[in-house]
Amino acid sequence: MELKLFKINVLPLRSKLLNYAKKYSDNPNDAEDAVQEVMLKLWERRDDLEQYRNIEAYAVTMIHNLCTDMWRSKYTLNLPLKDIEETDGSKIPERFVEIHDEMHLMQEIINSLPTVQRTIMRMKDIEGYETDEITKITGCSSEAIRSNLSRARKKVRDIYIQAIQEKKRRK
Repeated sequence: MELKLFKINVLPLRSKLLNYAKKYSDNPNDAEDAVQEVMLKLWERRDDLEQYRNIEAYAVTMIHNLCTDMWRSKYTLNLPLKDIEETDGSKIPERFVEIHDEMHLMQEIINSLPTVQRTIMRMKDIEGYETDEITKITGCSSEAIRSNLSRARKKVRDIYIQAIQEKKRRK
């Protein structure tokens, strides 16, 4: 794709990509950085863009994936336990252990779901796939995706609440 076609087909998408990125970012500067990075990637791939039926959908997917990666890297902490402190400065290993136990319980609950529900829930809630992406990957209809996701979330919620209530009774 030559510069003239790129200006006609890709550059007008910038504002849409920026609006999309702002929805998924709490910082306008991060959103702007994401859009610039996607635009650079599109420019680098300009010779291959003609193979895509919908360049806009491709660009939106790129911005979505990039924003998701940025969010994950921003909110994933790899701190040693000794460095985790409360705002008042006290060490909180007990709370860290509680959070770890709750996450382990949640993983066990999700693993106990039927295969389809477990797969759909992981794709949607953990990996961040959109419903239409899950539909393409699994071959299920969007209604089946929503139905299975709803059932899975309800079952996870019910089992989790039951486990927490049981834990409180034991104390």
